[in-house]
Amino acid sequence: MEFTGSTILLTGASSGIGKALTEKLSKEKCKLILCARRLDILEKFKEEQNHYAEIFSFKCDVSNKEEVENTYKKIKNDIGNIDLAILNAGVGYRMNIENFNSEYAKETFGVNFFGLVYWIENLIPDFLKRGKGVIAGVSSLADNRGYSKSSFYCASKAAATIFLEGLRVELKPYGIKVITIKPGFVKTPMTDKNEFKMPFLMSAEKAADIILNGIKKEKRIIQFPFPTVISSRLIGCMPSGLYEFLMSHFNEK
Repeated sequence: MEFTGSTILLTGASSGIGKALTEKLSKEKCKLILCARRLDILEKFKEEQNHYAEIFSFKCDVSNKEEVENTYKKIKNDIGNIDLAILNAGVGYRMNIENFNSEYAKETFGVNFFGLVYWIENLIPDFLKRGKGVIAGVSSLADNRGYSKSSFYCASKAAATIFLEGLRVELKPYGIKVITIKPGFVKTPMTDKNEFKMPFLMSAEKAADIILNGIKKEKRIIQFPFPTVISSRLIGCMPSGLYEFLMSHFNEK
């Protein structure tokens, strides 16, 4: 799809991959709608003079259904129809069993899964009326197994991947495209908290380039980097017993 002349929604726009996407999309001649919990960061970016896009910013917690509904109504009234929705907001926690807390699950699923559901619930009726629209939801290559200390994150991303896959099949006859974005390790404030070595770690700027190129080509699934894609497939195919044995050995180190 062409970004020029399009109205593009981006959630989770204030940091990490979202911030890198914001910076790159701001150089396109489009209407760019930015959503994040940190409105001050978005407003500061809007004040910069080195962008071509017409930029709008909204404070929105994607895990709050009412807040998403109200934000969408404002967008419809003030700006108009959305052509492309990049649903990027995400959170993740490393959790030892000693600090097991269901509140982490509530927040993780609230942002990573229901953050997609709530936005798509508002987008679909208008996309159906127009017979077009693109939804690009961010999942993760960590959707393939339950990695220890990241169980809530992996489970939420697995749910996101399956949800987007089902939507892709169902919405295709209506002219609506659904893209699943599955990054590997990307250097962001979230991954900076990881205590382990992250293989094939890439910059958020490089990740944003890959994502935007994939959206332009309307790929069904955008996954990267290639070595992590291959290794995640191999790990996903492992018998459960072997996987659990290897992970137990890894955790002992």
